[in-house]
Amino acid sequence: MRKEMFAVLLSACLATVPVLGFAKEQAAAAAKPVASAQVVAAPVAKVNINTAGADELSDVLVGVGPAKAQAIVAYRKEKGGFKSAEELAEVKGIGASTLEKNRDRILLK
Repeated sequence: MRKEMFAVLLSACLATVPVLGFAKEQAAAAAKPVASAQVVAAPVAKVNINTAGADELSDVLVGVGPAKAQAIVAYRKEKGGFKSAEELAEVKGIGASTLEKNRDRILLK
């Protein structure tokens, strides 16, 4: 933001007063903001829903707090584990939208 504000101020000053022999076009080119570096996304944390404890599940899964994480563990104990990520939506409190938000975070082993 500072660079952009500086570039605008510099451009305005240089457009009205020739500085050190710069032509107006050169001043305008020098005042253009430099393109930002590309933002690289951090790798998404993953969790094995068949082995993780409630704390790990609630830390990694989006929209899953301690109560829902405990429900996942209870469901897993009762049913013997998850055979697919879609089965997670059968847990009380976990719906299709929560499943979709977490699809890239879920591991099955």
